[in-house]
Amino acid sequence: MGMKRSRIGYGKMEMAGDSEAEMESSNSSRNWTPCVVLACMIYLPLLVLLVGAYRKPSLEWLRSVGFTAETGLRSESSSSPVPEPVKDKLLGGLLAPGFDESSCLSRYQSVLYRKASPYTPTPYLVDRLRKYEALHKKCGPNTELYNKSIEQLKSGRSTGPGECNYVVWIPYNGFGNRVLTIVSAFLYALLNDKVLLVHVPEDLADLLCEPFPETSWTLPKDFPVEKLESFEVRTPQSYGNMLQSGVIKNDMRFAANLTLPAYVYLHLTHDYSALDKIFFCEDAQQMLRKLPWLLLKSDNYFVPSLFLVEEYEEELRRLFPERETVFHHLGRYLLHPTNVVWGYVTRYYQVYLAKAYEMVGIQIRVFQHAPVSFDTMLNQIINCSRKENLLPAVNLEEPGVPAKDAREKAVLVTTLYSGYFDKLRNMYYEHSTATGEVIGVYQPSHEEQQHTDHQNHNIKAWAEINLLSFSDVLVTTACSTFGYVAQGLGALKPWIIPRPADRNQACRRGTSMEPCFHSPPSYDCKAHKDVDKGAVVRHVRHCEDLDEGLKLFD
Repeated sequence: MGMKRSRIGYGKMEMAGDSEAEMESSNSSRNWTPCVVLACMIYLPLLVLLVGAYRKPSLEWLRSVGFTAETGLRSESSSSPVPEPVKDKLLGGLLAPGFDESSCLSRYQSVLYRKASPYTPTPYLVDRLRKYEALHKKCGPNTELYNKSIEQLKSGRSTGPGECNYVVWIPYNGFGNRVLTIVSAFLYALLNDKVLLVHVPEDLADLLCEPFPETSWTLPKDFPVEKLESFEVRTPQSYGNMLQSGVIKNDMRFAANLTLPAYVYLHLTHDYSALDKIFFCEDAQQMLRKLPWLLLKSDNYFVPSLFLVEEYEEELRRLFPERETVFHHLGRYLLHPTNVVWGYVTRYYQVYLAKAYEMVGIQIRVFQHAPVSFDTMLNQIINCSRKENLLPAVNLEEPGVPAKDAREKAVLVTTLYSGYFDKLRNMYYEHSTATGEVIGVYQPSHEEQQHTDHQNHNIKAWAEINLLSFSDVLVTTACSTFGYVAQGLGALKPWIIPRPADRNQACRRGTSMEPCFHSPPSYDCKAHKDVDKGAVVRHVRHCEDLDEGLKLFD
């Protein structure tokens, strides 16, 4: 029998043998030639367009053939170069063009590693970010207006807002908490036309690139208010304590020609007082707008409660019509790893993860205040992975030999401890899988203890958060801010391992990629009583992993 060949027709493909072709006369062939040429002229461009659209490569396909940011797209089966697909390095307008790319490689390279985001920022958000950048450039450190504001601050009092007004972010708690609160503070500054300045201690140095063009967000070292890290709930300059002492009153929002304190400290950490929580009332927001300097410390992602402030409602709706994209958009806008961190990220990815057709991220956190045994946590992870078909079962009867062309699935484990990695690696190293896949298990570091005050520890944490954000599927531990940051950057709705009280449930799927506000206020400012803040509006509800927490949902 002769070799088969294809005959392409419009809308279908037919197969014909050589014997049929040999039966055609040469005259008949000549008669058909003009028709074939005409058909090709008419339909070939359309066919090319359709095939091209159908074959647009996905990020998963790029990974399977070894796509990297440095080498572009390479093919194991062909020596001919394959053109690299165009990537939107400005993320739909979130990022401003014009930066020196070599000074912060991650700013425009992250898009090559993460899955393409299904969420597009609104033109209104993009426009507001460009306006904010102009404001920050005008009012940033060492500008004439900044120096003028510093002189007012040194005087110990103010008479109202200036041309430039500021929110100073003070770091507190672990790296995940810090990142979440930077985003929260930035949104608060954006809503109030204030400039965000970040106090950078030594353990946070060289982790984050400057996010705004032609200026800096780093608080200068000669800032006149000293020992910011020591501010806490009893600090006399806190909003709650100033309310209690009568130094400030919320009805000052109506007054003119006031003498106000030079600054107010906003204590929004988990131990804040009932008076501190009045910050989330509309009256308080209007009064605080009169102050040129607000110093803010928090370990909470307090964004959900801003959505419950009536005067911000319309602006937030225009900025984020998809409510659960707040951290996703603002995180990708603000949080760019420095070249030191990005080097860790890309080197590890290229060596261990790039060739896998799929990547499963597993983030494990065991809290001291809610201990859980190693075996219980491990069993929950394995049960979740198998029940939800995230990882294959193993064949315990025989070791098996994977096929030469078996596909590899990469499992990235991030945790302080090495035991979980050892158990998972050995399970898939010693046994074949029921699906025939090869499972590679990897863990970049195991510090054994958290050292938030060590720069090297934070560098590793930030690198691993970014690696997790490259995952196709993500499993996280309930209430972990580390996992929240990864899921937000990667636009991932994770499978959540529940807290010890819910051990009967292996895991549950998150329905929003937003972080959870762990310690929200329950006080209703208008009703003057405590209410269920998770039942006020449809898009602010209780978290999947913490009943008392609040979270944004679509």
